[in-house]
Amino acid sequence: MPIRMLPETLVNRIAAGEVVERPAAAVKELVENAIDAGATRIDVVVRDGGKSLITIADDGCGMTPDELALAVERHATSKLPSDDLLDIRSLGFRGEALPSIGAVSRLTITSRPRGADSAWSLLVDAGSKGTPQPAALAQGTRVEVRDLFAAVPARLKFLKAARTEFEHISDCIERLAMAHPGVAFTLADDARSALRLSAAQGDLLDARLSRLGALMGRDFQDNAVPVQAAREAVTLAGWIGLPTLHRPTARHQHLFVNGRPVRDKLMVGAVRAAYADFLPRDRHPMLALFLDLDPQEVDVNVHPAKAEVRFRDQGLVRGLIVGALKHALAEAGHRASTTVGLATLGALRPEPEEPGTQPASPLPYRNPVQSWGGSYGSSVPRGLADRAAAFQAPLPPLQGRLAGWQAAPAARPPEYAPPTASAPPLDAHPLGAARAQVHNTYIVAQTTEGIVIVDQHAAHERLVYERMKAALLDGGVKRQALLIPEVVELDEPSANRLLTRAAELAELGLVVEGFGPGCVMVREVPALLGQSDVKSLVRDLAEELAELGDALSLKERLEDVCGTMACHGSVRAGRTLGIEEMNALLRQMEATPHSGQCNHGRPTYVELKLADIEKLFGRR
Repeated sequence: MPIRMLPETLVNRIAAGEVVERPAAAVKELVENAIDAGATRIDVVVRDGGKSLITIADDGCGMTPDELALAVERHATSKLPSDDLLDIRSLGFRGEALPSIGAVSRLTITSRPRGADSAWSLLVDAGSKGTPQPAALAQGTRVEVRDLFAAVPARLKFLKAARTEFEHISDCIERLAMAHPGVAFTLADDARSALRLSAAQGDLLDARLSRLGALMGRDFQDNAVPVQAAREAVTLAGWIGLPTLHRPTARHQHLFVNGRPVRDKLMVGAVRAAYADFLPRDRHPMLALFLDLDPQEVDVNVHPAKAEVRFRDQGLVRGLIVGALKHALAEAGHRASTTVGLATLGALRPEPEEPGTQPASPLPYRNPVQSWGGSYGSSVPRGLADRAAAFQAPLPPLQGRLAGWQAAPAARPPEYAPPTASAPPLDAHPLGAARAQVHNTYIVAQTTEGIVIVDQHAAHERLVYERMKAALLDGGVKRQALLIPEVVELDEPSANRLLTRAAELAELGLVVEGFGPGCVMVREVPALLGQSDVKSLVRDLAEELAELGDALSLKERLEDVCGTMACHGSVRAGRTLGIEEMNALLRQMEATPHSGQCNHGRPTYVELKLADIEKLFGRR
């Protein structure tokens, strides 16, 4: 076949296949144009999941008739001040969105510039361009896209159900709304309002939190930690959830580069590395991070939908994210998310047997005069999170009262230092004063505002883990020689893996030697572990090494190895502790960062406010 030029309409449809693969992509391009036009309010209406109608109205700068005619031409744009493709300071830049959408739909653009006395309208029907006509419109631009993909029936067949397409549109608008909290958004589907966001007020950091709370939920807003960091003209800001506020998927991780939502593997990997000490691999934190840097330092042209970017200095960006997130989590101290306490209160609330009936009482007598159904069935008030703020604040470093506990082997109950005459009462501390141990596993403590329930094994596991990391930074983990070396029988491959890593294990305080085929001898263990089950520890480490493989050193996967050791060196569930020992554990938790969750992402304590406990019994 001879080489020939394709018709312009076909070229535009090919471009539409790259840029507009579904209705949500068309909405994204048009909303980005509205934001670039300086809009402070954007209203989106869709019908049939965007297949039959998409309408986007904004109050931006608007366009003149000549600009309208030029806007639907290929590669026409107002987004590039020069011809440098790397100097992109707006959301849109490719110049293909409007002509591509017009090539596969019936596109109508109506616009009125600021200060103009009239508006103008332009129609593009399946690639056929009309001429600007007078129209009626207030300031701004209104874009209507009807019968999307009607000119490309094959593409229309591959679209999902209307509800699925609408969910993609909603997700797209929510991401853009997170990045631009000063813009008001509305989204409606078939006359049903699905999203209504007013413009957030205040400084940018607080405005972002308010917008994130409206989109990600009150739980995130109440349990988010601010992030602000800068390095070599690259700035990072945003809000990250406490480790105990995690989800099974990464759907609630929102990443932005220069105001543009992205799904960048480098940034996702940096987030995972920052939370590696706190979450298991199958759980994901909730967060929203906004990275800003010189456009010359990032290439946003590597993906047709601009969903991926490429950084010039990847190491700088990764180091900034990991360092900033770890610092923010350390600043959070011993905080655990308030959702843990809310879930506990929800579990404690009896539910009515049938709608409109009183809840069944476990007691033989119930006062027939009082009706508690409304109290039991009500939700936990929002004020609970606000009242918990003072409790969640980290304590200043405790002074010499923990010296004895610091020197004690981790597997033994902590030593108790009685408070001095000038010290505040124990229940004035954030974690309160120990009152009892339940099932030899849970410590019940009383505070001035309620009670705290602590999982002794999970809490001690985190303390041991943090001490092991600190010991490594100080020059190595101290070792304790076994009076009688422990011989551990393994399968031969597992034994070989341990012996191959023997030098690295020795740096972590575990000295192993070969003792025949399939056997290893343990001569020394980390002194922090105290009296632990050496055989179980070695077997678990062998399994960890089998999963890690040979690609990474143990120091690169320190959280896995230290976490396994800390689990075996902690006060076990089922071990009886005295009141003094429990109080010492509580004080150490208050002085240790990240003690609100164990190494596996589980909360180490639950706080219940007295006011909410009283509501459970109808006293309020």
